[in-house]
Amino acid sequence: MNLIEEYINKQDLAHRDNLCAVRDTIRDQLPLAEERISWSMPTWWKNHNIINFAAAKRHIGIYPGPEAVEHFAGELSKRGLKFSKGAIQIPYGDNLPLDLIAEITRWCGEHNQG
Repeated sequence: MNLIEEYINKQDLAHRDNLCAVRDTIRDQLPLAEERISWSMPTWWKNHNIINFAAAKRHIGIYPGPEAVEHFAGELSKRGLKFSKGAIQIPYGDNLPLDLIAEITRWCGEHNQG
């Protein structure tokens, strides 16, 4: 079991499927990035941090950096997602916006040059 699997297994059982879905979505978009734990969060790294996520009590925090949040602010607003300078809140549930997470992850892989 790797560190990200351990991280997910320590979270609330009710949220693990959502966390696994987010992880799988990010992994699919960044197949050459290394998975690691940075700042106590699952992180994808390739010469620099590309994107992170973390389990919170009521949501999954996605941390793509301020440039990505700014780039996707319109779509985030359209979908009713809360966000701040460098973070996006994805509520737990059956309607995870995996398509948007994939798009943000791809963007980060292409634009976050460290």
